[in-house]
Amino acid sequence: MMYLFRLTAALLAPCLVAGCAVGPNFLPPDPGLPATSLLAGSGVAKTAAETEPVDPTWWTRFRDPILTRLEARIAAENLDVRTATIRLAESRFQRGVAAAAEFPSLSGNGKYTREQYSQNGIVSLLGSALGGGSGAAINVPPINDYTLSIDASWEIDIWGRVRRQIEAADAQVTSTAEQRRGVLISNLAELARDYIQLRGAQAQLRITRDNLKIGQEILDLTQTRQQKGLTTGLDAENAAALVESVRAELPMLEQQEVQAINALSLLLDMPPGALRSELATARPVPPAPAHVPLGIPSELARRRPDIRQAEADLHAATATIGVAVGDFYPKLQFNGTVGLDALEFKNLWKPSSLQYQFGPSLTIPIFQGGRLVSTLELREAQQQEAAITYEKTVLQAWHEVVNALVAYRKERERRARLASQVDHARRALELARARYNDGVADFIAVLDPERTLLQAEQQYVTSTTNVSLDLVQLYKALGGGWELDFPPPPPVPEPVLVPAPTEVVLSR
Repeated sequence: MMYLFRLTAALLAPCLVAGCAVGPNFLPPDPGLPATSLLAGSGVAKTAAETEPVDPTWWTRFRDPILTRLEARIAAENLDVRTATIRLAESRFQRGVAAAAEFPSLSGNGKYTREQYSQNGIVSLLGSALGGGSGAAINVPPINDYTLSIDASWEIDIWGRVRRQIEAADAQVTSTAEQRRGVLISNLAELARDYIQLRGAQAQLRITRDNLKIGQEILDLTQTRQQKGLTTGLDAENAAALVESVRAELPMLEQQEVQAINALSLLLDMPPGALRSELATARPVPPAPAHVPLGIPSELARRRPDIRQAEADLHAATATIGVAVGDFYPKLQFNGTVGLDALEFKNLWKPSSLQYQFGPSLTIPIFQGGRLVSTLELREAQQQEAAITYEKTVLQAWHEVVNALVAYRKERERRARLASQVDHARRALELARARYNDGVADFIAVLDPERTLLQAEQQYVTSTTNVSLDLVQLYKALGGGWELDFPPPPPVPEPVLVPAPTEVVLSR
């Protein structure tokens, strides 16, 4: 027996010292991103600033202090980010549960029982054993039993099954942390979009009100010319219709302004209209910078939280295969109990009341009805699914960057053309008004240029807003936003416990 124990220890010692673990070891996958440019094969020219590192605090490039101040509040005040922070804490607690299997478990027990044995039960057999006959009764008085004990149990992780469980839990913590970072980046981008849309709506309001003033001036001029008999009532009615058409656009734009302010308030855990005093004053649409750095293509897999989360999920799925493989191997466990037992409390603390038992136990799976094999096949299939998810996530991220960059560049080109259109439309209106004042042109020559100018200015402001919105989408696609340095989470508030209602009994 001693020889067998020594032989087993000699075989297991190298494995324990080396820290080997069954199942495949995780190797970080190759994202397959291009080595030189994210725009390879997209038909879009590469810029010189493309390989510059992405600014983690990209919103500061808009040079809008109000936007920068609002973005700084997202991490601490946004409810989605706070929920993701709590989920990260939950995953860390779950990791602690998995890591506890590496250590021995100890439990203390204390017990007192008073026992009365039936004289017609097993005690009646003692009569014949003591020579009193088969039916002889033995009077056994009630007894007290005092017991104190400490139980210990420890599974020796020979094959690394527990270590694989901890490895999977660590990967799950990483996955949850990346999910939290992804929630932050999404809310940072959403706040920037809502803020830009607010400034765009305010710019549309300014243009509409300016055009309303121009239309009112033309209406006053037309009515004056009508009173002097220089024109007919048709021109005055057309001018009045144009004024009302422009005025009809104001309610819709005011609604967009209110909705944008409320959207920003919701992102910062505030009631509707709470930011109105801070945002009601119109400001220009935050301008986009001259160039946008994209960073090295291989860094996209490091910056994008969804790619890092997919990699962590693949790591966890790989580690669970080792857990499933470990279930096929024997489990060695040490168990022990040390305690005190006495029929009288005064004797419980005497050395003679000591009792103990300890020793190893070996559990070998012999027949499980196919459960172990099916579990292993399930874990391998889940790993294959996680690998495909990782590949798709990387490819989708690559597409998002290219599409966002193309949209940003093409919208900038469109805005330049619209700016030129606004200049031409403004000069055309000035010429038409001069000809109308001189009496060499009818009112239609003024009406059409005014409508064209209003439409051109609105399109230009919309394009300016879209340029900044496309830039926000590009920064989000690049994974910008505090990179790996996540701001510290706020303290988690204690849950509010509502006491149960007290039942009041009225006596009569």
